[in-house]
Amino acid sequence: MGAAFKKFCIKFCCCCCTFDDDDDEEKRPLLGNETLEYFDREAQKRRDQETNLWSEPGDPSHSERDDDRALYNLLQSRAKTRMGSQGYRRLSVDIEAMREVRREVRDKWKMILENLGFMAEADSLLNVSASSSFDRMRNAAAARTLLQTLHSETSIFNSNEPPPERYLFTLDRLIYLDVADDFLAKARRFYPPRDDDDDEDEARTINLPYLLSLMKQNISGGEEDDDDDEGEISGQD
Repeated sequence: MGAAFKKFCIKFCCCCCTFDDDDDEEKRPLLGNETLEYFDREAQKRRDQETNLWSEPGDPSHSERDDDRALYNLLQSRAKTRMGSQGYRRLSVDIEAMREVRREVRDKWKMILENLGFMAEADSLLNVSASSSFDRMRNAAAARTLLQTLHSETSIFNSNEPPPERYLFTLDRLIYLDVADDFLAKARRFYPPRDDDDDEDEARTINLPYLLSLMKQNISGGEEDDDDDEGEISGQD
């Protein structure tokens, strides 16, 4: 009955009879739930990369490198800890300290790129996503050699650990743009290599005080909250 009436309207009635179907079509979402969930996952991956700056961005398990594995384990431990507890705050301090070291390295790279004239392009040149593939690199061998040179002949990295693989992609782009040698020259000038004593001083003067200060702030904040809670309880009594 309904189908026959619809055919009758289409054939003999005015076009207004078919407006409801058109409205229904317009109200249907252009993207399905699965597509939206995919975009959400990809957006979360990008936020994760920007926040943690994984040394090995192509490793989804974050277990191939010691520094990535240490940060990942801290994140997993915090996720299982009650939010607001002292243990949660301590883990947050450790996580933030590791992230800060990685941000410091990235800031060094960005400063050199901007000094080379890439004021607007620096972030794009440094951007590395989980989908970045070594197979797509144009000059993988040359980029790796240059990364090792930066590690051994400059202090652009904050530790003696193997340099982060993520910067291979940036160096590959710089080689393609024919400015890799200029970048190396700037890195040697701005960040000359340190001797062993300087490395020890750097560890003491940056990482340890930073870690302790943040931990003190978080713990003192928690104690104040506990005192407030006790005061409220005593007041009620």
